[in-house]
Amino acid sequence: MAATGQRPLRADAQRNRDRLLEVAVRAFSQDGPEATLEAIAKEAGVGIGTLYRHFPTREALVEAAYRSELDRLCDAVDELLRSLPPDRATRVWLDRFVDYLGTKRGMADALRAVIASGGNPFAHSRDRLTGAITSLLAAGAETGTLRSDVPAADVLASLGGISLAVGEPDQRDQAGRLLDLLLDGLRYRATGTDG
Repeated sequence: MAATGQRPLRADAQRNRDRLLEVAVRAFSQDGPEATLEAIAKEAGVGIGTLYRHFPTREALVEAAYRSELDRLCDAVDELLRSLPPDRATRVWLDRFVDYLGTKRGMADALRAVIASGGNPFAHSRDRLTGAITSLLAAGAETGTLRSDVPAADVLASLGGISLAVGEPDQRDQAGRLLDLLLDGLRYRATGTDG
């Protein structure tokens, strides 16, 4: 999307921008700061001038790539809740969160370069993530499948802990089991009170 106050991008320009972000996420996740802008443009099928029109600096591309992944994760909540029961939607979203953190970990060096240049790619991350979790929890509480007494910030902290403990790709099965445990703790039990 174009920055606030700018005209919306033409369809072809939006496709180019989206493709650049997709390739940049993969490149920065795999190669960190060694990923070249020229290689990203080439893999995206555009010229370097097109890349610079959308992202005038390397830091702008890194930050936009990170925010794109964050937005993709958080924006998925509505579709998940439309297509799945809230507890199942929450479990699918938890998996996506772990994948998102894996991408963020891969981009860590590139993100540090953004921070060193004065940017703050994480400025709205926590609010977006707690908003997404709040929506999932509220939908589950409304249907009686998830507890209503768990703050979204606690779920976010739990997810952070799981990702720190078992965030490597070869630990994905264990991460899935821990996410199952987390979801089990979020489930509503008919005992007269939440919990």
